[in-house]
Amino acid sequence: MDLFDHASQKETATLAPLAERMRPTTLSEYLGQEHLTGEGRFLRRALESDQVPSLILWGPPGTGKTTLAQLVARSTGAAFETMSAVLAGVKDIRETVARAQDRWKLHRQRTLLFIDEIHRFNKSQQDALLPHVEKGTVTLIGATTENPSFEVNAALLSRCRVITLRGLEQEELVAVMRRAVADPKGLGGRVTVDDAALDFIADAAGGDARRALTALEAAAAHGGTVVDRKVAEEALQQKLLLYDKGGEEHYNVVSAFIKSMRGSDVDAALYWMTRMLEAGEDPVFIFRRMVIFASEDVGNADPRALGVAVDALRAFQLMGLPEGTLPLTQAVTYLALAPKSNAVIAAYAAVREAVTKEGALPVPMHLRNAPTKLMKSLGYGGGYKYPHNFEGNYVPEDYLPDALRARCFYTPTRNGFEAELSERYESLQQQLAARREARDGREPGEDG
Repeated sequence: MDLFDHASQKETATLAPLAERMRPTTLSEYLGQEHLTGEGRFLRRALESDQVPSLILWGPPGTGKTTLAQLVARSTGAAFETMSAVLAGVKDIRETVARAQDRWKLHRQRTLLFIDEIHRFNKSQQDALLPHVEKGTVTLIGATTENPSFEVNAALLSRCRVITLRGLEQEELVAVMRRAVADPKGLGGRVTVDDAALDFIADAAGGDARRALTALEAAAAHGGTVVDRKVAEEALQQKLLLYDKGGEEHYNVVSAFIKSMRGSDVDAALYWMTRMLEAGEDPVFIFRRMVIFASEDVGNADPRALGVAVDALRAFQLMGLPEGTLPLTQAVTYLALAPKSNAVIAAYAAVREAVTKEGALPVPMHLRNAPTKLMKSLGYGGGYKYPHNFEGNYVPEDYLPDALRARCFYTPTRNGFEAELSERYESLQQQLAARREARDGREPGEDG
């Protein structure tokens, strides 16, 4: 390194964000994740014995996944190669593996390959990596915010140890920020930050150390030499919400929203709805989930629910924000308090199973179309009874294929309006059963 390189590196370190400047360089500086790094715990034992397997680090943002990978490489003396799953392709994997092979042949040095956002690797990329992980050409450390059992293929997953990182506790985040305030690499004692400000920032960070340090840096820049809670609030403007629209927490919040409506807890449903909105979720996404919910979970217990959800979406599209939150809130409260029935989705599942199992059963002759004389002579359409020619616009008739005769797919509940449908459904089924018994020469109610 020449003088200019050294000066450039020093300047870059000074200009780097606080979170980057405070990145731990030893395991003793690493705060949080005691279940992994504490005395006698898995990762510490693996490092002390120099037997670190390939790992998948799964946890929320800002919990130290990248830092942990760097510490593993430094502790084991391995060369540290890194790539982003968003930018890298199969060609990059091959080039990295080639360097690892040369490094081992020439220097007997192992290579640790860190892949950020490994869940974004497609199947071909994961397949290209698999044999080299299996042979030990590289020790893989993948980082992901997604559940690896869903996003990483089974073959690669089976060759890695999955370890879970948790969001940092309040006191851990405060400790991280205190260190940053005092450390020359950080704020170097140039500002004073009181306990109330630290607590506020830690609470706003939601377990994310990177977010806490970024907020601390913003507050220090905003408040001069003294940062109190008021300065911190002004710098942050509003509490940061843990809600990654592409990550696992996104699906957790959506799940909580749907389950709260299903459980008829209108207050919880409104809370999760607002969490999504305030975190920047597209309102149309929320409306789409509500339209699905209106059929899947309310159904015919309140047929108006579907109309309410669709009308609320149309109203939102006319209004926009912020007024559009009104029809959204109105629809959420209606759906949460509506009587519930899942008979619609259960009916479709039952019919689909029958169709899949029985295949394409022939259409009964009396239901077939008969546009020509030949088809009529073959019996197409013969014996069909036109319901409107009968009293009440109904006549008992079999419309299912013979193999499915007497099958009932729809089981209406006794909830809300569906109770009325249930009574009518049972009445029709009784008339149909009587018609079949009469046709088959049995007394009504007699077992066939």
